[in-house]
Amino acid sequence: MNSHAHVPDWTLLSLRPRGQHAPLRRAAEPLGALVIGLSPWALVARHDAATRAALAHALGADRVVFSSPAAVHAAARLQPLDAPHAGTWLAVGAGTAAALRGHGAADVLAPTRMDSEGLLDLPALAQLQGLHAALVTAPGGRGIIATTLQERGATLQRVDVYQRRTLRLPPRQLQRLRHQPGPWVLAVSSAEALALLNEQLPADLLARLRQAHVVAASERLLALVTDAGFARVTLAAGPMPQQLAQAAHAAITTAASS
Repeated sequence: MNSHAHVPDWTLLSLRPRGQHAPLRRAAEPLGALVIGLSPWALVARHDAATRAALAHALGADRVVFSSPAAVHAAARLQPLDAPHAGTWLAVGAGTAAALRGHGAADVLAPTRMDSEGLLDLPALAQLQGLHAALVTAPGGRGIIATTLQERGATLQRVDVYQRRTLRLPPRQLQRLRHQPGPWVLAVSSAEALALLNEQLPADLLARLRQAHVVAASERLLALVTDAGFARVTLAAGPMPQQLAQAAHAAITTAASS
């Protein structure tokens, strides 16, 4: 048992990319969780000259959208982000905005609702007719952003500054999970990561996981997880590690007291 005596010890499963489980671990461990990382992919930054040149052009667009903190960090390796910019720079959420500010970017807009839909609700993206918009991102994911920007009249330039490389789920972690008692909570902040998990997870663990609690980082992911057959699903306040950990803890606490 932990210091939260009224809550049983529990396990939080993280699908973050390889090497990026630490923020969720720091948020969840004080709440009594053991965090097990199941990375279905790794993020690989691009360094080629063509990507560097494309990004330099994109950063001068009227609207520049950064899709994730990883996109920001990869972009910063290619071009400085602290130079003055005439256009409006936008981040999908607070984490992405913080990453931009950490690299010296000023005047960054981010939505309160930290997902694609929240971003697209920002007034700066309402009327784009005749404007040049850029999306700094990775292949796959965030399709709704690119589609909507074009539908609203923007000429879109997409720059993939990093890519996701699929990984085999670590056998040692899978074996560790088999011996880990419940309750389990799965944190879902990426549809692609969930799909890769479903493809690779052995049948016995997948069956157990479908009985676990799931916390989804957005309403879109909540619907996806529910459609995938998970029964106990909770919507987190957002995708930040603290938000996911608090939602997971609340789900476990509620279940324990019922």
